[in-house]
Amino acid sequence: MTTMGPTCSPAAEPRPELDDTMTADVTAVRMSGAPGAYTFSVTLSSPDTGCNQYADWWEVISTDGELIYRRILAHSHVDEQPFTRSGGPVELQETTQAIVRAHMNDAGYGGVAFSGSPASGFTADPSVTSSFALELEDAAPQPDSCAF
Repeated sequence: MTTMGPTCSPAAEPRPELDDTMTADVTAVRMSGAPGAYTFSVTLSSPDTGCNQYADWWEVISTDGELIYRRILAHSHVDEQPFTRSGGPVELQETTQAIVRAHMNDAGYGGVAFSGSPASGFTADPSVTSSFALELEDAAPQPDSCAF
């Protein structure tokens, strides 16, 4: 069974306590698939300048900070902003709450994150701070390199 989850793309504003010139923001999350094997399509807005500064992944994490899925981004998106990349299968059940956030290769976490579930959809969540589950920054998988 294939389902298309709710589409959530409210105007997500960068959090004022962060330098928004250095963070990658999630601006939309779409899902398709079935419980235990969803495909996520995540739209990011990031201040990419090339391999020296780019969004190098987006990830789905549990509300207690465990990595569920990470989509590595192999290159910068200087001329494609915002951009959407899909990944999966993401092992979530329909009502499992999770967080979707992005990472910059040179600045780490800190942009707008979304939270929700496949059943309810995902919306911007200002309560997710740049220090939440910070230890995941070193977890595998990691980017091998940047193509351009």
